[in-house]
Amino acid sequence: MMLKDPFVNERFEPDLMWFVGVFDVYDREESKGVELEVYDPNDQADRNILIKKYCLNQPYLSYRHKLALIENLEVVLKDPSFDFQMIFEIDECEANSWPREEWYSLESPRCFFQDIYQLAKEIWKEDLLMAASEDKSAW
Repeated sequence: MMLKDPFVNERFEPDLMWFVGVFDVYDREESKGVELEVYDPNDQADRNILIKKYCLNQPYLSYRHKLALIENLEVVLKDPSFDFQMIFEIDECEANSWPREEWYSLESPRCFFQDIYQLAKEIWKEDLLMAASEDKSAW
């Protein structure tokens, strides 16, 4: 058994893009882009709103997906050399874009993910406990 991706019949890879991919506004600049451009990801209050409203509010993620994501995030946060800015870099050949210029060079991309981690531990607490109580080999 293995934990499946919520969208395709493949193994779930709990990479950090699951948290920030929700801010991609490519081809939706007039709708989602307008909705998101009012928030400054470098502002603590705005960042908390962004995380709660978007990063942690993904109904297609099961409690098991949430635990896998948080465990992966915990590992990378412990690595002082991990380059969090690379998550926000978009190759010019990719069809992706961020809602504001600030997203391309955050003041502290590590802080952004630390905030995700702290808020997820609170908001997803029950889901994380439920998933942690299971035998992962049965997923």
